[in-house]
Amino acid sequence: MAALLLFIVLIVLILAGFPVAFTLAGVSIIFGLVFLDVEFFYLLPLRIYGTMSNFVLIAVPLFVYMGVMLEKSGIAERLLNTMAMLFGRLKGGLAVAVIIVGAMLAASTGIVGATVVTMGLLSLPAMLKRKYQPELATGTIAAAGTLGQIIPPSIVLVLLGSVMNISVGDLFVGAVIPGLILVVLYVSYVILISIIYPEKAPAVPKEEIATFKEKNYGVKVLRAFVLPLLLILAVLGSIFAGIASPTEAAAVGAFMATILTAVEKRLSVKVLKDVMTETVHLTSMVFIILVGATAFGLVFRGIEGDDALINFIRETELSPYAFLAFVMVLVFFAGFFIDFIEIIFIFMPVVTPVFAAFQMDLLWIAILVSVNLQASFLTPPFGFSLFYLKGVTPPEIKTTQLYRGIVPFIIIQVLMIAAVVAFPEMVTWLPQALRN
Repeated sequence: MAALLLFIVLIVLILAGFPVAFTLAGVSIIFGLVFLDVEFFYLLPLRIYGTMSNFVLIAVPLFVYMGVMLEKSGIAERLLNTMAMLFGRLKGGLAVAVIIVGAMLAASTGIVGATVVTMGLLSLPAMLKRKYQPELATGTIAAAGTLGQIIPPSIVLVLLGSVMNISVGDLFVGAVIPGLILVVLYVSYVILISIIYPEKAPAVPKEEIATFKEKNYGVKVLRAFVLPLLLILAVLGSIFAGIASPTEAAAVGAFMATILTAVEKRLSVKVLKDVMTETVHLTSMVFIILVGATAFGLVFRGIEGDDALINFIRETELSPYAFLAFVMVLVFFAGFFIDFIEIIFIFMPVVTPVFAAFQMDLLWIAILVSVNLQASFLTPPFGFSLFYLKGVTPPEIKTTQLYRGIVPFIIIQVLMIAAVVAFPEMVTWLPQALRN
């Protein structure tokens, strides 16, 4: 009962708007003082120090730095413009370009908020100018920008690896096939809609494409693709080839992003200061929540909450898949209200021992959770990606249009979750193949 009460109080206070990190730590310490003795808290500094000295978590600030620096470099803008011209003759070609660029930015940055905002600022005005249906335009941008939840190097996967004690390298490899299938499904949907309703996704005017091709066409295309591909190759290639750990690859990516920004002549003292400030801000937010989550985990286990949960499941005779369904629904709805960082640090330490007791593949569970979080990020009325996008949309775009536009992509997302549940090999095959 104490563990259940702790969990309920936390959720109520977080939904009421109290700061997550201090709510986690404060409520946990109060419950610890009430239900445990003071000497129990001698373990807390040791636990916090152990968490903060986790080598894997060094990747978080490095990937954040890489993503923010890439945003300032102008590479994303040129990539989107070039891709739009390459696919411009197709009906729906601009939307296809947005999805592919979203996937490439996801593979370069791993930061959802930055990708959605960048894509919204760059592509939405261009799509509306070319008479795209607002619902299709906003839905495509929100869905493409949220691919950073699943496509490596995703910060979600780094944090899940740390909390669930799984190799981040295996998580990155395991996410590749589901991520690529999701991109293909998004593109297929857009092409299908443009065939059935051509007026919703018109082609780019021939004159505009001809103007783009007039001067140094090959150089423009090459320049647009080479730099982001170099970054993706440096980060993911070094991990998949076994040359670098995810943390070392994150350092390579941060260095490469700085070099690419310098090559683009966008690197300055002001840009460097802005990138570092934003990196420190985002990283501090993650790590202070992690401190609170450490206190919560210690107290939850101290009052035997994990044992109580396992015993409850045994008594109710829940099957492994019934428990998995329960957790997936819980994570999906939690994603409406609280950020993925809080979900990972609050829910996953509680349910991971149960999955381990069921002898379920934790790698598969982690990828399922990340795909699920991606779906909840898109789901009205509280989808975080929709909030990010609404912040940069023109005033004439109504919130209801954003909601209507995202529904088909949520359906695709739910189908993807079902596919990963039905075919775990989508996650497990590639890591096993690379190890062999």
